[in-house]
Amino acid sequence: MDVFGSFALVLAFVCAVYAFVAGIAAIVTRHPLLVKSTRQAGIATCCLVFLATLSLEYLFFSDNFSNAYVVSHSNRDLSTFFKIAALWSGQEGSLLFWSFLLSIYVFSVLIAYRNKNGELMPYVGVVMAGVQIFFLTLNNFVESPFKALAAPGADGVLSYVARADGNGLNPLLQYPEMVIHPPNLYSGYTGFTIPFAFALGALLARYPGEKWIHLTRRWTMIAWMFQSVGILLGAHWAYAVLGWGGYWGWDPVENASLLPWLTGTAFLHSVMMQEKRGMMKVWNVWLVFATFLMCILGTFLTRSGVVSSVHAFAQSNLGNWFVGFIAIVLLVCLGAYLKNRDYLKSENQLDSIVSRESSFLFNNLLFLVACVAILSGTLFPVFSEWFTGDRISVGAPFFNKVNIPIGLLILFLTGVGPLLAWRKTSTESLKRNFGLPLAIGIVAGAIAFALGFRELYSLACLLLCVFVAATIVLEFYRGAKVIHARSGASFAACAIDLTMRNTRRYGGYIVHMGMVFVFIGLAGAAFNRDTQQDMRVGQTMQIGPYTLLLQGFDAKPEKNYTAQRMLVEVLRDNKPLMMLYPEKRRFQANEQNGTMVAIYSTLKEDLYVVYAGENPETQMPVIHAFLNPLVKWIWFGGVFVVFGTLVALLPNRRAVLVLAGAQQPLTQHLQPGLTPSVTLREGHD
Repeated sequence: MDVFGSFALVLAFVCAVYAFVAGIAAIVTRHPLLVKSTRQAGIATCCLVFLATLSLEYLFFSDNFSNAYVVSHSNRDLSTFFKIAALWSGQEGSLLFWSFLLSIYVFSVLIAYRNKNGELMPYVGVVMAGVQIFFLTLNNFVESPFKALAAPGADGVLSYVARADGNGLNPLLQYPEMVIHPPNLYSGYTGFTIPFAFALGALLARYPGEKWIHLTRRWTMIAWMFQSVGILLGAHWAYAVLGWGGYWGWDPVENASLLPWLTGTAFLHSVMMQEKRGMMKVWNVWLVFATFLMCILGTFLTRSGVVSSVHAFAQSNLGNWFVGFIAIVLLVCLGAYLKNRDYLKSENQLDSIVSRESSFLFNNLLFLVACVAILSGTLFPVFSEWFTGDRISVGAPFFNKVNIPIGLLILFLTGVGPLLAWRKTSTESLKRNFGLPLAIGIVAGAIAFALGFRELYSLACLLLCVFVAATIVLEFYRGAKVIHARSGASFAACAIDLTMRNTRRYGGYIVHMGMVFVFIGLAGAAFNRDTQQDMRVGQTMQIGPYTLLLQGFDAKPEKNYTAQRMLVEVLRDNKPLMMLYPEKRRFQANEQNGTMVAIYSTLKEDLYVVYAGENPETQMPVIHAFLNPLVKWIWFGGVFVVFGTLVALLPNRRAVLVLAGAQQPLTQHLQPGLTPSVTLREGHD
């Protein structure tokens, strides 16, 4: 299968090159057979990448230890569940997985639009093929996952060898989140290639109107959803596995995943201005370009070794390849813009500062300021080393100081923006839409202050969360009330009906509510507490209202590791609450250690207990306990974000107008001889 997988990758590279070159020829000649063969070459490229990926997975499941990549990242005792994750656990496999997910998107686009948008699709196909060529170059000629083990014989000739067992999977990756976190994050990274290809293709083709935006809206939302889920799953993995008590440390690789999310979120908001008013065309095109470039930059930071991170792969020679690709993409985008910038002229101007257009504009500016701040802070150690010879790190205090105020302003606009009118909002409309939510938010802030909340940012975050939640709930209530008055159905049924009539709008509100929950969880970080103590059996530790009693410890042998487990009883008000079992794991295959955190989680707080090893001086086990308020709201908010995005992806449903209290058929009210020609229906904007 090594030879088969390697041959499939080489053939995929050849097909991608043909799709790129023939696609350019098809654009020039407009020959229909050339257009068709180009599309078929693109489909063939995707199918061959699928075969190569399946070949590598087969090597893992068959324990083929003549393959160098399998030896490095698997062993016989590794469970089937984690042999799936082993595919992307190393440099070579993760790049092949990148190509695999990209091929799924490319294949879907080529099939979905095979007989549509004939003027645009050749350009889109060329751009997608160009991206595939870059990654297939890495897969074939730089970091191939199909290298076989070989050793020199007595005559000096290399011959294939096979080991009895492999080195095993990195302990940090042997957790359920790592089977679903990378696929989601990579699906976000690769998915943004599609709107990039359509935006660049539309610019090069001077494709009329905003049709390319309509074509890519769902692709962009799908990529954004995967990116969101990937970020949250990564945060949960860091929280549950690394054992440091937090979920976000402004690590360079964490930051790299956030950058395209920020620019992609800005695009999803500002694109509505182009659809409704024909504005911000230049801005939107460059937001799409920037999002794709941030995806490639994030991949570069993870794999080049230029930044230090627990999430990053080992240092490699890939850096120059990614820098070159980023430079080429930037030059192509700049050239296309300069050549066709007259095509992007706005049709309208901003009429009022108090309007939905201005709120989207401010929203975009805040997202971009946050993106620039995070990018500059992440790359500052690299630039400082280049210019001064000393690597100066930028830590969490810098990122928090800059981004917390920006985040609060974005949260405020989350509640305000959707309820402002296009062009200009009247004073009466402002009072009607925001008077009650603002009052509710102020009352909530006053109650929190009276209860002892004194941390400024957390208090402001709580006030804004209540304000935004109130605006969303009231918006659902107003719409449902209208339907209820006409149909007499329950408010819950009316709210669902309302949502299905305009899924994009109300799905967006659900996403915003999810972000409110995330911000509630983030606000709790200001009140985190922790304590660490050497403990002997029978000894207790106090943290907040909880008493931790070490009842003992035991060893728990598993197939792939042995766990040293602490038996910790949790008491509250001197009453037994539950047992927690924090672990230290020793993996036999690679002689590495891992951690399993024990968490008691409620909506109010997390009791987070870590077995931190033994104190070398006292030979006693060390227990590190954290009390982290409101963390569960972050994961709860993530579920809402995904649900809201899925709702927004659904097509609108038009509702039949129901006249409440009607006793007679409608035909009895018509003049004799006339019949109703159409069914009365109600639309919703």
